[in-house]
Amino acid sequence: VQLQASGGGLVQAGGSLRLSCAASGRTFSRYVMGWFRQAPGKEREFVSVITWSGGYKYYADSVKGRFIISRDNAENRVYLQMNSLKPEDTAVYYCAAGGTTATTTTGYDYWGQGTLVTVSS
Repeated sequence: VQLQASGGGLVQAGGSLRLSCAASGRTFSRYVMGWFRQAPGKEREFVSVITWSGGYKYYADSVKGRFIISRDNAENRVYLQMNSLKPEDTAVYYCAAGGTTATTTTGYDYWGQGTLVTVSS
């Protein structure tokens, strides 16, 4: 599976962005999909995960109630709707594909190249 994340940009605090991750390969629907982020000087951290059917979604406490993960298996895409953005959300956001609903990077086998989100105060 090859992943391509897009949709990042510069936004003011309180604003919204929608990230998209396009996947190649006919087996996309079999994978659990996750979003992670990495701020400058910090380790990559878990943001959200969604199962193959979309029936289970889980969020990091820091984004719960503000971010929404979804997927479209027919289009081979996973999305991250980010609302009420804060300066501390500034990071490079990565999508990842794996076999479990892991919240650690080691639980994922494939990674996109990342898209930069900058939230100004």
